[in-house]
Amino acid sequence: MNNSLSKVPLFHITRRKELPWYRAWLIRVIAVIMGLILCGIITMFLVKINPLDVYKTMLSGAFGTSRRIWVTAQNMAILLGISLALAPAFKMRFWNLGGDGQTLMGVLGATTPMILLGGKVPNIILILIMLVCAVVAGAIWALIPAAFKARWNTNETLFTLMMNYVAIQLVSFFVVVWENPKGASKIGIINQDTMAGWLPQIGNNQYLLNILIVLVLTVAIYIYMRYTKHGYEISVVGESEPTARYVGIKVKRVILRTMLLSGAICGLVGFLLVSGTSHTMTTTIVNGRGFTGVMVAWLAKFNPIFMILTSLLLVFLSRGASEISTIYGLNDSFGSILAGILLFFIIGCEFFLNYQIALKKTRKEVKIDA
Repeated sequence: MNNSLSKVPLFHITRRKELPWYRAWLIRVIAVIMGLILCGIITMFLVKINPLDVYKTMLSGAFGTSRRIWVTAQNMAILLGISLALAPAFKMRFWNLGGDGQTLMGVLGATTPMILLGGKVPNIILILIMLVCAVVAGAIWALIPAAFKARWNTNETLFTLMMNYVAIQLVSFFVVVWENPKGASKIGIINQDTMAGWLPQIGNNQYLLNILIVLVLTVAIYIYMRYTKHGYEISVVGESEPTARYVGIKVKRVILRTMLLSGAICGLVGFLLVSGTSHTMTTTIVNGRGFTGVMVAWLAKFNPIFMILTSLLLVFLSRGASEISTIYGLNDSFGSILAGILLFFIIGCEFFLNYQIALKKTRKEVKIDA
């Protein structure tokens, strides 16, 4: 008989029971404070600037004037719209990284009738045609990887990611076809004189209609995911496909239906970008929001109401970082570094919300007979 000693580890990680909401938010607040302290230390030592002045500049960059507030709200609405599109898919554990491509196809779907039919049909009819084309284009673009996943169990992460690049090339092709003036390699503002295909303004606020549409969409998606049979099926499929099949849920149908919805919402956001915001089409019009939207949805635990807060946070950090670089004449990367540090703490605190570290209480020796 040989005796060997097995030492108890110094600590072990266990999954935490769900915390009350107030404790969870307290941990998040502590994480933000720690991130701000570290950003302040870095600011003082690297660029010799008072960190409080830096934070004031960030606030000014996002909310300093009424114009900045409206731009921040508009950026938040677009990001929130894409995040809402991604949330059902991710809740179902379908890793849809194609938000950029699906939104770009919505942009292309809205731009096509805007250019070809502008001035030829009444504006309200043109806007409806643009909306339908954008939604259908986004839905089809999302349905392609969903069909391959449902039929042949392909890797949806790579599939949706590569579809983004195909969408970029399609948009790039049509930008050249419709470039104005010829040789400019850009379309410019579409129907600038007639405003055909432009969403109407509410009062003097150019972006208010966009924001209201996204807010209505937020409430609709919240109800859909929380109180409908389809939302329940999405949750069950996300938890366990075998369990879903056992209780009679048709998993393939749920995958197709959910991705159809996801792509349609992305298409709607593409329509808002063209008709209600930029009034043009470029390959960079989405600006990577399809990937940022993943973070927004994940931080909010796929809760559409909480996504309002997380999307506002990320837009604030982005605009604040840009303002820091402009006001203090710093490298553009410095503001992004500060924003990245804050995000690191915010994302890192999610570990402590889901897991706890248990330290060893006593040093024990366990005899194991071999």
